[in-house]
Parts: sequence; structure tokens; C-alpha cells
Amino acid sequence: MWEEKNNKLYKKFEFKNFSEAFSFMTRVALAAEKMDHHPKWTNEYNKVDIWLSTHDAGDIITEKDKKLATIIDGLKE
Repeated sequence: MWEEKNNKLYKKFEFKNFSEAFSFMTRVALAAEKMDHHPKWTNEYNKVDIWLSTHDAGDIITEKDKKLATIIDGLKE
């Protein structure tokens, strides 16, 4: 479940290993590039933390963020 924190959507993802986490990040990167809407994220071994906000709207949560969050959730499976 995505959480709203500091005007951003946030979610932590966990995988079996680094390869799965990196593969997920690659899929997210391709989807984000198509939308021209790029997340802030961190990766440590099998964990990926993602924050979404719309910079050109003043770093707030917009429909663009909600759409990308839904796409990201679909890429986890």
C-alpha cells in the first residue's frame, strides 16, 4: 500500500535478492521514461524504496504520481 508522506507517495518493495530488485528497477525505469515522470528511489540489496511527487507542480502528489504508482504495482508481480 502506498503511503502519503511529506507530499509524496511512498512504498517499500522487497525481493528475494539483488538481481530481482534490480530487474524490477529496470522495468520501473522504462515505464517512468515512457511517462516522462521519474521517481526518487533507493536500493539496498533486495530492498527498493520509491517516492513519487510531481516536481513541476511544486513537489506535490498529482494524478501522474497515482498513475505511475499503479503501473509500478503491476510491475512487482
